[in-house]
Amino acid sequence: MVNIKNILCPIDYSVYSEMALKYAIEFAEKYQAKLYLMHVLDIRVYDINDPDLYNVNIIDEETINKLRERLLKCVNEDTKNKISVEAIIIQGVPFAEIIKAAKECKIDLIVLGTHGRTGLSHAIMGSVAEKVVRKAPCPVLTIRHPEHDFIMP
Repeated sequence: MVNIKNILCPIDYSVYSEMALKYAIEFAEKYQAKLYLMHVLDIRVYDINDPDLYNVNIIDEETINKLRERLLKCVNEDTKNKISVEAIIIQGVPFAEIIKAAKECKIDLIVLGTHGRTGLSHAIMGSVAEKVVRKAPCPVLTIRHPEHDFIMP
């Protein structure tokens, strides 16, 4: 029997992550699982001539708290009354931070969109979703088409 207690849903505020969140909420409600929302502030800055160039922009605690509040607003109050929701804001390389959080929080299922906010970043660094699928310590549900609504059986 599948036992889902912890679900991780990375959010980049794209239509794909919004749709992934709908799936994550449905599964969390069905299994009474804790839902972890995660937003990763990408620390990398790419230069066409030097793609290995990194620039770390450390942001202050006040900004992180505002970002955490924004992330929590993605879930309505009715849902928050049904399930436990936690927001994670972290700086780093998105796929690596998602994998790290999945291990640290003992995640049973990761739900994420197949596309992010920028198409150019895919050409430069590859798909975050693709890397998460390959390296995740748990099952990963990827959401491809935002126009297909999820209907719980």
